[in-house]
Amino acid sequence: MRSSRVILLAVPALLGLPALAQVPTSTPSTQAQIAALQQAVQNAQSNADNAWMLVSAALVLLMTGPGLALFYGGLVRRKNILGTMMQSFAMMGLVTILWAIAGYSLAFGHGTSFIGGLEHVFLRGVGLAPNPDYAPTIPEQTYMIYQLMFAIITPALITGAFAERMKFSAMAVFLSLWSLFVYCPMAHMVWGVGGLLNASGGHIPSLDFAGGTVVHITSGVSALVTALYLGKRMGYPHTAMPPHSMVLSFIGACLLWVGWFGFNAGSALNSGPLATSAFVNTHFAAAAAAFGWVLAEWIHNGKPTALGAISGAVAGLVAITPASGFVQPFSALLIGVLAGVFCSFMVFEVKSRLGYDDSLDAFGVHGAGGTVGALLTGLFATKAINAAFGQGVPTGAMDGHWHQLLNQAAGVAISWTISIVGTLVLLFLVDKIIGLRVSTEDESTGLDLSQHGEEGYDLNS
Repeated sequence: MRSSRVILLAVPALLGLPALAQVPTSTPSTQAQIAALQQAVQNAQSNADNAWMLVSAALVLLMTGPGLALFYGGLVRRKNILGTMMQSFAMMGLVTILWAIAGYSLAFGHGTSFIGGLEHVFLRGVGLAPNPDYAPTIPEQTYMIYQLMFAIITPALITGAFAERMKFSAMAVFLSLWSLFVYCPMAHMVWGVGGLLNASGGHIPSLDFAGGTVVHITSGVSALVTALYLGKRMGYPHTAMPPHSMVLSFIGACLLWVGWFGFNAGSALNSGPLATSAFVNTHFAAAAAAFGWVLAEWIHNGKPTALGAISGAVAGLVAITPASGFVQPFSALLIGVLAGVFCSFMVFEVKSRLGYDDSLDAFGVHGAGGTVGALLTGLFATKAINAAFGQGVPTGAMDGHWHQLLNQAAGVAISWTISIVGTLVLLFLVDKIIGLRVSTEDESTGLDLSQHGEEGYDLNS
Protein backbone atom coordinates (compact mmCIF):
# COMPACT_ATOMS: atom_id res chain seq x y z
CA MET A 1 0.00 0.00 0.00
CA ARG A 2 2.87 2.34 0.75
CA SER A 3 4.36 1.78 -2.73
CA SER A 4 0.99 2.45 -4.38
CA ARG A 5 0.72 5.76 -2.50
CA VAL A 6 4.22 6.74 -3.63
CA ILE A 7 3.27 6.06 -7.27
CA LEU A 8 0.08 8.09 -6.97
CA LEU A 9 2.10 10.99 -5.62
CA ALA A 10 4.95 10.66 -8.12
CA VAL A 11 3.04 10.31 -11.43
CA PRO A 12 1.25 13.70 -11.22
CA ALA A 13 4.50 15.36 -10.24
CA LEU A 14 6.27 13.96 -13.30
CA LEU A 15 3.45 15.23 -15.52
CA GLY A 16 3.54 18.68 -13.92
CA LEU A 17 0.23 18.26 -12.09
CA PRO A 18 -0.54 19.01 -8.41
CA ALA A 19 -0.17 16.02 -6.11
CA LEU A 20 -3.46 14.19 -5.70
CA ALA A 21 -2.85 13.74 -1.98
CA GLN A 22 -3.06 17.49 -1.45
CA VAL A 23 -6.80 17.53 -2.23
CA PRO A 24 -9.52 15.49 -0.52
CA THR A 25 -10.76 12.74 -2.83
CA SER A 26 -14.37 13.88 -2.61
CA THR A 27 -13.87 17.40 -3.98
CA PRO A 28 -14.61 18.45 -7.59
CA SER A 29 -10.97 19.50 -7.91
CA THR A 30 -9.90 15.89 -7.51
CA GLN A 31 -12.11 14.78 -10.37
CA ALA A 32 -10.68 17.50 -12.59
CA GLN A 33 -7.14 16.44 -11.71
CA ILE A 34 -7.92 12.80 -12.49
CA ALA A 35 -9.41 13.83 -15.82
CA ALA A 36 -6.33 15.94 -16.54
CA LEU A 37 -4.08 13.00 -15.66
CA GLN A 38 -6.02 10.69 -17.97
CA GLN A 39 -5.81 13.24 -20.77
CA ALA A 40 -2.08 13.61 -20.23
CA VAL A 41 -1.64 9.85 -20.50
CA GLN A 42 -3.70 9.78 -23.70
CA ASN A 43 -1.68 12.66 -25.14
CA ALA A 44 1.56 10.87 -24.31
CA GLN A 45 0.36 7.73 -26.09
CA SER A 46 -0.81 9.73 -29.09
CA ASN A 47 2.48 11.61 -29.32
CA ALA A 48 4.49 8.39 -29.11
CA ASP A 49 2.37 6.69 -31.76
CA ASN A 50 2.52 9.75 -33.99
CA ALA A 51 6.31 9.96 -33.72
CA TRP A 52 6.67 6.29 -34.66
CA MET A 53 4.30 6.64 -37.62
CA LEU A 54 6.07 9.70 -39.00
CA VAL A 55 9.40 7.86 -38.76
CA SER A 56 7.79 4.83 -40.42
CA ALA A 57 6.49 6.99 -43.26
CA ALA A 58 9.99 8.34 -43.82
CA LEU A 59 11.39 4.78 -43.79
CA VAL A 60 8.91 3.65 -46.43
CA LEU A 61 9.81 6.61 -48.65
CA LEU A 62 13.46 5.62 -48.14
CA MET A 63 12.55 2.30 -49.74
CA THR A 64 11.70 4.00 -53.05
CA GLY A 65 14.39 6.63 -53.14
CA PRO A 66 17.20 5.79 -52.62
CA GLY A 67 16.50 2.10 -51.88
CA LEU A 68 14.66 0.86 -54.97
CA ALA A 69 16.31 3.44 -57.24
CA LEU A 70 19.77 2.12 -56.31
CA PHE A 71 18.70 -1.52 -56.29
CA TYR A 72 17.17 -1.37 -59.76
CA GLY A 73 19.70 1.16 -61.05
CA GLY A 74 22.67 -1.09 -60.33
CA LEU A 75 21.01 -4.08 -62.03
CA VAL A 76 20.59 -2.44 -65.45
CA ARG A 77 23.31 -1.63 -67.99
CA ARG A 78 25.31 1.54 -67.50
CA LYS A 79 23.54 3.41 -70.31
CA ASN A 80 20.19 3.03 -68.52
CA ILE A 81 20.95 3.84 -64.89
CA LEU A 82 19.54 7.38 -64.82
CA GLY A 83 16.49 6.39 -66.86
CA THR A 84 15.79 3.59 -64.39
CA MET A 85 16.33 5.72 -61.29
CA MET A 86 14.19 8.51 -62.77
CA GLN A 87 11.26 6.10 -63.00
CA SER A 88 11.31 5.57 -59.23
CA PHE A 89 11.79 9.27 -58.59
CA ALA A 90 8.92 10.17 -60.92
CA MET A 91 6.58 8.02 -58.82
CA MET A 92 7.57 9.99 -55.72
CA GLY A 93 6.27 13.13 -57.39
CA LEU A 94 3.39 12.01 -59.60
CA VAL A 95 1.71 9.65 -57.15
CA THR A 96 1.93 12.24 -54.39
CA ILE A 97 -0.04 14.73 -56.50
CA LEU A 98 -2.62 12.13 -57.52
CA TRP A 99 -2.97 10.91 -53.93
CA ALA A 100 -3.79 14.42 -52.72
CA ILE A 101 -6.30 14.99 -55.51
CA ALA A 102 -8.23 11.72 -55.43
CA GLY A 103 -6.12 8.68 -54.56
CA TYR A 104 -6.53 8.78 -50.79
CA SER A 105 -10.28 9.22 -51.10
CA LEU A 106 -10.61 6.33 -53.57
CA ALA A 107 -8.60 4.07 -51.26
CA PHE A 108 -9.88 5.06 -47.82
CA GLY A 109 -13.06 7.03 -48.27
CA HIS A 110 -16.45 5.48 -47.57
CA GLY A 111 -17.81 3.89 -50.71
CA THR A 112 -18.67 0.45 -52.03
CA SER A 113 -17.02 -2.91 -51.35
CA PHE A 114 -14.69 -2.26 -54.27
CA ILE A 115 -13.77 1.43 -54.26
CA GLY A 116 -13.89 4.40 -51.91
CA GLY A 117 -16.02 7.48 -52.51
CA LEU A 118 -15.10 11.10 -53.17
CA GLU A 119 -15.52 12.48 -49.65
CA HIS A 120 -11.79 13.20 -49.31
CA VAL A 121 -11.09 14.61 -52.79
CA PHE A 122 -8.36 17.28 -52.50
CA LEU A 123 -7.92 15.92 -48.95
CA ARG A 124 -11.16 17.53 -47.86
CA GLY A 125 -11.82 16.63 -44.22
CA VAL A 126 -8.37 15.06 -43.72
CA GLY A 127 -7.11 17.04 -40.75
CA LEU A 128 -5.11 16.70 -37.57
CA ALA A 129 -7.79 14.86 -35.64
CA PRO A 130 -7.67 11.03 -35.65
CA ASN A 131 -9.96 8.98 -37.86
CA PRO A 132 -11.19 6.19 -35.55
CA ASP A 133 -12.05 4.00 -38.55
CA TYR A 134 -8.33 3.53 -39.19
CA ALA A 135 -5.99 4.82 -36.50
CA PRO A 136 -7.55 6.30 -33.33
CA THR A 137 -4.32 7.57 -31.76
CA ILE A 138 -2.70 9.49 -34.64
CA PRO A 139 -3.84 12.43 -36.80
CA GLU A 140 -5.55 11.38 -40.02
CA GLN A 141 -2.98 13.38 -41.95
CA THR A 142 -0.31 11.13 -40.48
CA TYR A 143 -2.25 8.06 -41.59
CA MET A 144 -2.76 9.63 -45.01
CA ILE A 145 0.93 10.41 -45.56
CA TYR A 146 1.96 6.97 -44.32
CA GLN A 147 -0.37 5.27 -46.79
CA LEU A 148 0.90 7.56 -49.53
CA MET A 149 4.35 6.02 -49.21
CA PHE A 150 2.85 2.61 -50.00
CA ALA A 151 1.08 4.07 -53.01
CA ILE A 152 4.41 5.48 -54.24
CA ILE A 153 6.54 2.35 -54.06
CA THR A 154 3.95 -0.05 -55.51
CA PRO A 155 3.94 1.23 -59.12
CA ALA A 156 7.68 1.90 -58.84
CA LEU A 157 8.21 -1.85 -58.32
CA ILE A 158 6.65 -2.54 -61.73
CA THR A 159 9.41 -0.59 -63.49
CA GLY A 160 11.79 -3.48 -62.90
CA ALA A 161 9.92 -5.61 -65.43
CA PHE A 162 10.09 -3.16 -68.34
CA ALA A 163 13.52 -1.70 -67.53
CA GLU A 164 15.57 -0.43 -70.48
CA ARG A 165 12.75 -0.31 -73.06
CA MET A 166 9.76 1.94 -72.18
CA LYS A 167 9.38 5.62 -73.02
CA PHE A 168 9.54 7.91 -70.01
CA SER A 169 6.33 9.65 -71.11
CA ALA A 170 4.51 6.34 -71.50
CA MET A 171 5.79 5.14 -68.13
CA ALA A 172 4.56 8.30 -66.42
CA VAL A 173 1.06 8.09 -67.90
CA PHE A 174 0.69 4.32 -67.52
CA LEU A 175 1.79 4.14 -63.88
CA SER A 176 -0.17 7.25 -62.91
CA LEU A 177 -3.34 5.66 -64.26
CA TRP A 178 -2.39 2.33 -62.71
CA SER A 179 -2.08 3.89 -59.26
CA LEU A 180 -5.65 5.20 -59.50
CA PHE A 181 -7.41 2.30 -61.22
CA VAL A 182 -5.55 -0.74 -59.91
CA TYR A 183 -3.82 0.20 -56.65
CA CYS A 184 -6.55 2.34 -55.07
CA PRO A 185 -9.38 -0.19 -55.55
CA MET A 186 -7.21 -2.99 -54.18
CA ALA A 187 -6.17 -0.90 -51.18
CA HIS A 188 -9.81 -0.10 -50.46
CA MET A 189 -10.92 -3.72 -50.74
CA VAL A 190 -8.27 -4.92 -48.27
CA TRP A 191 -7.84 -1.99 -45.86
CA GLY A 192 -10.74 0.38 -46.48
CA VAL A 193 -13.86 0.50 -44.32
CA GLY A 194 -16.45 -1.79 -45.91
CA GLY A 195 -13.91 -3.29 -48.29
CA LEU A 196 -14.64 -6.69 -49.80
CA LEU A 197 -11.47 -8.30 -48.39
CA ASN A 198 -11.20 -6.32 -45.17
CA ALA A 199 -10.14 -8.63 -42.33
CA SER A 200 -12.59 -6.92 -39.98
CA GLY A 201 -16.03 -7.05 -41.52
CA GLY A 202 -15.35 -7.76 -45.19
CA HIS A 203 -17.39 -10.34 -47.10
CA ILE A 204 -14.17 -12.31 -47.65
CA PRO A 205 -11.93 -11.51 -44.64
CA SER A 206 -8.43 -11.81 -46.06
CA LEU A 207 -5.41 -11.21 -43.82
CA ASP A 208 -2.92 -8.73 -45.25
CA PHE A 209 -1.07 -6.86 -42.53
CA ALA A 210 1.16 -4.64 -44.66
CA GLY A 211 0.50 -5.25 -48.35
CA GLY A 212 1.10 -8.76 -49.67
CA THR A 213 -1.91 -8.56 -51.97
CA VAL A 214 -2.20 -4.77 -52.14
CA VAL A 215 1.43 -4.02 -52.93
CA HIS A 216 3.39 -7.07 -54.01
CA ILE A 217 0.91 -9.23 -55.91
CA THR A 218 -0.54 -6.25 -57.77
CA SER A 219 2.87 -4.88 -58.72
CA GLY A 220 4.44 -8.28 -59.46
CA VAL A 221 1.60 -9.61 -61.61
CA SER A 222 1.25 -6.27 -63.40
CA ALA A 223 5.00 -6.42 -64.02
CA LEU A 224 4.67 -9.79 -65.72
CA VAL A 225 1.79 -8.57 -67.89
CA THR A 226 3.77 -5.48 -68.88
CA ALA A 227 6.87 -7.51 -69.76
CA LEU A 228 4.82 -9.85 -71.94
CA TYR A 229 2.97 -6.96 -73.62
CA LEU A 230 6.15 -5.02 -74.43
CA GLY A 231 8.19 -7.98 -75.56
CA LYS A 232 11.85 -8.71 -74.97
CA ARG A 233 14.74 -6.29 -74.98
CA MET A 234 16.89 -6.18 -78.11
CA GLY A 235 19.23 -9.17 -78.02
CA TYR A 236 17.55 -10.92 -75.09
CA PRO A 237 18.38 -13.66 -74.11
CA HIS A 238 21.36 -14.20 -76.43
CA THR A 239 23.20 -10.96 -75.58
CA ALA A 240 24.65 -10.84 -72.07
CA MET A 241 23.07 -8.07 -69.99
CA PRO A 242 24.77 -8.28 -66.58
CA PRO A 243 24.26 -5.67 -63.84
CA HIS A 244 26.60 -2.75 -64.35
CA SER A 245 27.13 -2.11 -60.61
CA MET A 246 26.46 -4.74 -57.98
CA VAL A 247 27.78 -2.26 -55.42
CA LEU A 248 24.85 0.11 -56.04
CA SER A 249 22.37 -2.77 -55.96
CA PHE A 250 23.88 -4.07 -52.72
CA ILE A 251 23.49 -0.67 -51.06
CA GLY A 252 19.96 -0.37 -52.40
CA ALA A 253 18.97 -3.79 -51.05
CA CYS A 254 20.32 -2.93 -47.60
CA LEU A 255 18.32 0.31 -47.63
CA LEU A 256 15.23 -1.67 -48.61
CA TRP A 257 15.80 -4.02 -45.67
CA VAL A 258 16.06 -1.11 -43.23
CA GLY A 259 13.12 0.74 -44.74
CA TRP A 260 10.97 -2.38 -44.56
CA PHE A 261 10.78 -2.04 -40.78
CA GLY A 262 8.68 1.08 -41.37
CA PHE A 263 6.72 -0.78 -44.02
CA ASN A 264 5.74 -3.70 -41.78
CA ALA A 265 6.16 -2.59 -38.17
CA GLY A 266 4.61 0.76 -39.05
CA SER A 267 1.51 -1.06 -40.25
CA ALA A 268 0.64 -1.70 -36.60
CA LEU A 269 -0.34 2.01 -36.69
CA ASN A 270 0.96 2.47 -33.15
CA SER A 271 4.16 1.95 -31.20
CA GLY A 272 2.84 -0.97 -29.14
CA PRO A 273 3.72 -4.68 -28.92
CA LEU A 274 2.23 -5.50 -32.33
CA ALA A 275 4.82 -3.23 -33.94
CA THR A 276 7.53 -5.18 -32.12
CA SER A 277 6.15 -8.46 -33.43
CA ALA A 278 6.06 -7.20 -37.01
CA PHE A 279 9.58 -5.77 -36.65
CA VAL A 280 11.02 -9.07 -35.40
CA ASN A 281 9.21 -11.13 -38.03
CA THR A 282 10.40 -8.84 -40.81
CA HIS A 283 14.04 -9.25 -39.86
CA PHE A 284 13.84 -12.99 -39.31
CA ALA A 285 12.15 -13.64 -42.65
CA ALA A 286 14.65 -11.55 -44.61
CA ALA A 287 17.60 -13.37 -43.07
CA ALA A 288 16.03 -16.80 -43.60
CA ALA A 289 15.11 -16.06 -47.21
CA ALA A 290 18.61 -14.83 -48.02
CA PHE A 291 19.90 -18.13 -46.62
CA GLY A 292 17.33 -20.15 -48.60
CA TRP A 293 18.05 -18.42 -51.91
CA VAL A 294 21.83 -18.61 -51.51
CA LEU A 295 21.66 -22.28 -50.55
CA ALA A 296 19.50 -23.10 -53.58
CA GLU A 297 21.81 -21.07 -55.83
CA TRP A 298 24.91 -22.69 -54.35
CA ILE A 299 23.51 -26.13 -55.10
CA HIS A 300 22.28 -25.10 -58.55
CA ASN A 301 25.26 -23.06 -59.80
CA GLY A 302 28.10 -24.08 -57.50
CA LYS A 303 28.68 -20.56 -56.11
CA PRO A 304 26.85 -18.23 -53.72
CA THR A 305 26.52 -14.77 -55.26
CA ALA A 306 25.91 -11.33 -53.83
CA LEU A 307 23.03 -10.90 -56.28
CA GLY A 308 21.44 -14.09 -54.97
CA ALA A 309 21.85 -13.01 -51.36
CA ILE A 310 20.23 -9.60 -51.81
CA SER A 311 17.50 -11.00 -54.07
CA GLY A 312 16.72 -13.62 -51.43
CA ALA A 313 16.52 -11.02 -48.68
CA VAL A 314 14.04 -8.95 -50.71
CA ALA A 315 11.99 -12.09 -51.46
CA GLY A 316 11.76 -12.79 -47.73
CA LEU A 317 10.72 -9.22 -47.00
CA VAL A 318 8.02 -9.51 -49.65
CA ALA A 319 6.68 -12.83 -48.36
CA ILE A 320 6.53 -11.80 -44.70
CA THR A 321 4.73 -8.53 -45.48
CA PRO A 322 1.15 -9.90 -45.28
CA ALA A 323 2.02 -12.14 -42.32
CA SER A 324 4.25 -9.83 -40.28
CA GLY A 325 1.55 -8.83 -37.80
CA PHE A 326 -0.09 -12.24 -37.52
CA VAL A 327 2.61 -14.89 -36.96
CA GLN A 328 5.16 -16.06 -34.41
CA PRO A 329 8.91 -15.51 -35.04
CA PHE A 330 9.65 -19.14 -35.88
CA SER A 331 6.84 -19.09 -38.45
CA ALA A 332 8.52 -16.03 -39.96
CA LEU A 333 11.72 -18.05 -40.34
CA LEU A 334 9.83 -20.80 -42.16
CA ILE A 335 8.07 -18.31 -44.42
CA GLY A 336 11.43 -16.73 -45.23
CA VAL A 337 13.18 -19.99 -46.13
CA LEU A 338 10.27 -21.15 -48.28
CA ALA A 339 10.07 -17.80 -50.07
CA GLY A 340 13.81 -17.75 -50.76
CA VAL A 341 13.79 -21.21 -52.32
CA PHE A 342 10.52 -20.70 -54.23
CA CYS A 343 11.44 -17.29 -55.67
CA SER A 344 14.87 -18.53 -56.75
CA PHE A 345 13.11 -21.37 -58.58
CA MET A 346 10.81 -18.87 -60.29
CA VAL A 347 13.78 -16.79 -61.43
CA PHE A 348 16.19 -19.58 -62.41
CA GLU A 349 13.81 -22.19 -63.79
CA VAL A 350 10.37 -20.84 -64.65
CA LYS A 351 11.58 -17.59 -66.23
CA SER A 352 14.20 -19.33 -68.37
CA ARG A 353 11.84 -22.08 -69.48
CA LEU A 354 9.01 -19.74 -70.44
CA GLY A 355 11.39 -17.18 -71.94
CA TYR A 356 9.72 -13.94 -70.85
CA ASP A 357 11.90 -10.88 -70.24
CA ASP A 358 11.13 -9.69 -66.74
CA SER A 359 14.26 -7.53 -66.74
CA LEU A 360 14.88 -7.25 -62.99
CA ASP A 361 12.68 -10.13 -61.80
CA ALA A 362 9.84 -8.00 -60.45
CA PHE A 363 7.42 -10.88 -60.96
CA GLY A 364 9.79 -13.59 -59.76
CA VAL A 365 10.33 -11.77 -56.46
CA HIS A 366 7.24 -9.65 -55.82
CA GLY A 367 4.51 -11.51 -57.67
CA ALA A 368 5.66 -14.98 -56.63
CA GLY A 369 6.82 -13.92 -53.16
CA GLY A 370 3.64 -11.97 -52.47
CA THR A 371 1.48 -14.91 -53.53
CA VAL A 372 3.26 -17.51 -51.41
CA GLY A 373 3.39 -15.09 -48.47
CA ALA A 374 -0.35 -14.38 -48.62
CA LEU A 375 -1.17 -18.09 -48.67
CA LEU A 376 1.23 -18.93 -45.85
CA THR A 377 -0.30 -16.14 -43.78
CA GLY A 378 -3.52 -18.12 -43.71
CA LEU A 379 -1.60 -21.15 -42.51
CA PHE A 380 0.55 -19.61 -39.75
CA ALA A 381 -1.59 -16.69 -38.49
CA THR A 382 -2.40 -17.01 -34.81
CA LYS A 383 -4.64 -15.20 -32.35
CA ALA A 384 -1.71 -15.21 -29.90
CA ILE A 385 -0.20 -12.36 -31.96
CA ASN A 386 -3.19 -10.64 -33.51
CA ALA A 387 -6.84 -11.46 -32.80
CA ALA A 388 -8.06 -10.20 -36.16
CA PHE A 389 -11.62 -11.45 -35.69
CA GLY A 390 -12.02 -10.75 -31.98
CA GLN A 391 -10.49 -11.91 -28.73
CA GLY A 392 -10.12 -15.69 -28.47
CA VAL A 393 -11.34 -16.34 -32.02
CA PRO A 394 -9.04 -18.55 -34.17
CA THR A 395 -7.19 -16.54 -36.79
CA GLY A 396 -5.40 -18.99 -39.11
CA ALA A 397 -5.20 -22.68 -39.90
CA MET A 398 -2.67 -23.33 -37.11
CA ASP A 399 -5.36 -22.05 -34.72
CA GLY A 400 -7.87 -24.45 -36.24
CA HIS A 401 -9.48 -21.92 -38.62
CA TRP A 402 -8.72 -23.78 -41.86
CA HIS A 403 -11.29 -21.79 -43.80
CA GLN A 404 -8.88 -18.85 -43.64
CA LEU A 405 -6.79 -20.59 -46.31
CA LEU A 406 -9.75 -20.25 -48.68
CA ASN A 407 -10.13 -16.59 -47.76
CA GLN A 408 -6.46 -16.03 -48.51
CA ALA A 409 -6.73 -17.85 -51.82
CA ALA A 410 -9.73 -15.71 -52.75
CA GLY A 411 -7.78 -12.54 -51.92
CA VAL A 412 -4.88 -13.74 -54.06
CA ALA A 413 -7.19 -14.60 -56.96
CA ILE A 414 -8.92 -11.21 -56.84
CA SER A 415 -5.58 -9.40 -56.72
CA TRP A 416 -4.29 -11.38 -59.71
CA THR A 417 -7.47 -10.74 -61.69
CA ILE A 418 -7.58 -6.99 -61.08
CA SER A 419 -3.87 -6.68 -61.87
CA ILE A 420 -4.09 -8.62 -65.14
CA VAL A 421 -7.25 -6.99 -66.46
CA GLY A 422 -6.46 -3.47 -65.28
CA THR A 423 -2.89 -3.55 -66.55
CA LEU A 424 -3.83 -4.91 -69.98
CA VAL A 425 -6.50 -2.24 -70.46
CA LEU A 426 -4.20 0.60 -69.42
CA LEU A 427 -1.28 -0.68 -71.51
CA PHE A 428 -3.51 -0.92 -74.57
CA LEU A 429 -4.85 2.62 -74.12
CA VAL A 430 -1.46 4.22 -73.52
CA ASP A 431 0.10 2.26 -76.38
CA LYS A 432 -2.58 3.46 -78.81
CA ILE A 433 -2.40 7.08 -77.68
CA ILE A 434 1.35 7.77 -77.26
CA GLY A 435 3.12 4.44 -77.77
CA LEU A 436 4.88 2.46 -75.06
CA ARG A 437 8.22 1.33 -76.36
CA VAL A 438 11.25 3.37 -77.33
CA SER A 439 12.54 3.04 -80.89
CA THR A 440 15.22 0.52 -81.78
CA GLU A 441 17.73 3.35 -82.10
CA ASP A 442 16.82 4.84 -78.72
CA GLU A 443 16.98 1.44 -77.02
CA SER A 444 20.44 0.88 -78.48
CA THR A 445 21.57 4.34 -77.33
CA GLY A 446 20.12 3.83 -73.87
CA LEU A 447 17.40 5.55 -71.87
CA ASP A 448 19.77 8.03 -70.24
CA LEU A 449 20.59 9.86 -73.46
CA SER A 450 17.50 9.07 -75.52
CA GLN A 451 14.96 9.98 -72.83
CA HIS A 452 16.79 12.48 -70.63
CA GLY A 453 19.73 13.84 -72.62
CA GLU A 454 22.28 13.05 -69.92
CA GLU A 455 24.46 10.23 -68.67
CA GLY A 456 24.95 8.67 -65.29
CA TYR A 457 28.71 8.49 -65.65
CA ASP A 458 30.99 10.99 -67.38
CA LEU A 459 33.91 8.77 -68.30
CA ASN A 460 35.77 11.60 -70.02
CA SER A 461 36.16 13.81 -66.95
